[in-house]
Amino acid sequence: MAKETLTVTDNRTGRTYELPVSDGTIRAMDLRQIKVGDDDFGLMSYDPAYKNTASTRSSITFIDGEKGVLWYRGYSIDELAENCTFLEVAYLLLFGELPNRDQLQVWEREITHHTLLHENMKGLYEDFRYDAHPMGMLISGVAALSTFYPEAKAVEDVENRLLQIKRLIAKMPTLAAYAYRFSMGFPINYPDNDLTYAGNFLNMMFKMVEPTYEPHPALQRALDVLFILHADHEQNAGTTAMRTVGSTLSDPYCAVSAAAAALYGPRHGGANEAVVRMLTEIGHVDEVPDYVERVKNGEFRLMGFGHRVYKNYDPRARIVKQVADDVFDVMGRNPLLDIALELERIALQDDYFVSRKLYPNVDFYSGIIYQAMGLPTSMFPVMFAIPRTVGWLAQWQELLEDPEEAIARPRQIYTGSQKRDYRPIDDRA
Repeated sequence: MAKETLTVTDNRTGRTYELPVSDGTIRAMDLRQIKVGDDDFGLMSYDPAYKNTASTRSSITFIDGEKGVLWYRGYSIDELAENCTFLEVAYLLLFGELPNRDQLQVWEREITHHTLLHENMKGLYEDFRYDAHPMGMLISGVAALSTFYPEAKAVEDVENRLLQIKRLIAKMPTLAAYAYRFSMGFPINYPDNDLTYAGNFLNMMFKMVEPTYEPHPALQRALDVLFILHADHEQNAGTTAMRTVGSTLSDPYCAVSAAAAALYGPRHGGANEAVVRMLTEIGHVDEVPDYVERVKNGEFRLMGFGHRVYKNYDPRARIVKQVADDVFDVMGRNPLLDIALELERIALQDDYFVSRKLYPNVDFYSGIIYQAMGLPTSMFPVMFAIPRTVGWLAQWQELLEDPEEAIARPRQIYTGSQKRDYRPIDDRA
């Protein structure tokens, strides 16, 4: 019977080491025993951007990039998006099981109870420049919440921790709507607790002078599905930021703010905005073939295609493509859709893209949908941050309950100067 070990021979010394293999990995600390001398620190692995390093054990999200598979707690993303509300999926990610009817009713009521923000938060938003980016306002706003809830620092108190989780899930849409309304020069709308999670967000965003805002059922459902698709996605940059800050036992508001700051980067949460810019630049369906040829010639990248993890069709892209039709039936067809469909058709028939496994990802269609709903591109990363907060909090909670976790502290390979003698300023060249 094969042993679950890896035998390593160090050709520098001729010594052989047997390292345990568990879940397809070896522990990095097991490499430390491999030394060339007693004063040697021990062998380390070097992995820029963590391309082949597992930093944690997690039971929340599973991705098989080769097969195009995404599961939350073992449930296929397709089934969840088709059958669940976002708050059902939030409950699943946080507690490991889908809620029954009574549990869901209590959960929805508890989230609704925390949607309001302290009135002083309006002053914070009013102090931003008139053209401040909504994502910058959101990041600042969620960090500011830590000053309103100083008890949140007691992160090892399970009940207190759960209270902050509920607050964050409830208040992120309110913070996002504040950012949108101030950036547009509109007065804020307070939450309406008679509406659903998605419906209340649409109310806070788009209600104007009507006494009561009635969100369209199709738009509520579309938002629910988009939120489900973006709720978690394993150990990406934002989640890694959440876990790294969380490992210091920082309060969750500051940790979410750090995760949202990572999401703000164009390599992470700005991809759907880049897709809309690309489709706008193409301008017309007839220009698509020429644009594809320019991509193949290396002039620029095809935005919304390919993924760091998926080497197959992103399962979320199929679902969001269906959502687009429902939104366009209500809001009118976005003219960029025809360009997107033609671009996808040509790319999926071209060996250049197929051989490189460049398939559409979730960002390819989500930006078009948000634009059709009347959102400026500056709001796209904000729309990403709202649902991803649930995933960040689930990962943060898992981190705090993992006995193996400690404060994050990666090693480095020092490449600077060796010991040098100090020179007075007049003796320096």
